[in-house]
Amino acid sequence: MSNKLRSIVDKIKPTFCEGGKLAFLHSTFDAFETFLFVPNTVAKRGSHVRDCVDLKRLLIIVIMALVPAFCFGVWNIGYQHSAAFGLDYGFWQIIGYGLLRIIPLYLVSYLVGLGIEFASAQIKGHEVSEGYLVSGFIIPLIVPVDLPLWQLAIAVAFAVIFGKEIFGGTGMNIWNPALLTRAFLFFSYPSQMSGDVYWTGGLHRFITEGTCWFPGTAVADGFSGATPLASASLEGLAARGISAMDLFIGNVGGAVGETSVVAILIGAVILIYTGIASWKIMLSSVAGALLVGWLGQIGGATDLPCWYQLIMGGFAFGTVFMATDPVTAAQTECGKWIYGFLIGALCVTVRLFNPGYPEGMMLAILFGNTMAPLIDHLVVNATLKHYSKNA
Repeated sequence: MSNKLRSIVDKIKPTFCEGGKLAFLHSTFDAFETFLFVPNTVAKRGSHVRDCVDLKRLLIIVIMALVPAFCFGVWNIGYQHSAAFGLDYGFWQIIGYGLLRIIPLYLVSYLVGLGIEFASAQIKGHEVSEGYLVSGFIIPLIVPVDLPLWQLAIAVAFAVIFGKEIFGGTGMNIWNPALLTRAFLFFSYPSQMSGDVYWTGGLHRFITEGTCWFPGTAVADGFSGATPLASASLEGLAARGISAMDLFIGNVGGAVGETSVVAILIGAVILIYTGIASWKIMLSSVAGALLVGWLGQIGGATDLPCWYQLIMGGFAFGTVFMATDPVTAAQTECGKWIYGFLIGALCVTVRLFNPGYPEGMMLAILFGNTMAPLIDHLVVNATLKHYSKNA
């Protein structure tokens, strides 16, 4: 099968090469070819590792690590909807409703983001950047499921143009594009992105007849419920019947991909095993959160045990999938420890001492991204001074 596909691609390739009728679409053709097949070229100068795993294959592994969080998120959308309206949905009805709500977000995320990437590559005559494959997958997992699609489109366009392309594309950006999308939405539409409410959709009741789905009796358009972060105390969580196990499993309200720590940990194992993400950043982020959470607990700022901070809100998702972004994170080994600790500590600090914004992970990671070059600079300088003294 692969040989036949390779033969087809080779036959049409001259049309898109220099001198061909569609040579102006060379960047677009190259993007699809390298997605299907590993390129047969390597770097010709400098010191590089020659390996069959190129950037596209690496990013596909990251997407595979995100799949457990995506799958649980789809189920949780339908589950929260069914429970809120007493609809008594079965498993496939829950999954169907979840997909119905999240697929439009993915369509907008990829159509807008990749559209800009492809247009930019065509204008510049460069290869299409692959980095948005992961960003486009993450964005729908960290925004409200009821977000108006036009707002998402504007936010994605802002993040790709001003967060990536203006710096030179994939590998040159300072901030994580997915988080820039969320930050744009947060500052433009704060009431929808505060982190203390989530939306449960109504639309219609769905009834099944055989294998077909039909819209049934209309119910309310939806309502907003409080997330666990809005009840960040033992009494508040107990009053709502939310246990630590609920938070760990993820059957609570919140952003689509951020609720299930179990699903996120599966992704973390994949990323650490393949060497794609830094376990040092993850571990130091957890240490920073635990320390500040413990200080807040003994200081009376919260009655929650410090480890609750790890299973609430977007901490786990941010630590595993966004703080570890190799482009925007610290690069030095010592710097990774400092960078991760800073993010974890700042996240919990915002949660405890900023009542207007119960979730602090987004701002913590963006601040960490901003400080990463300075952290690496200081670490390198300190190392050079150490060796110069001992020379």
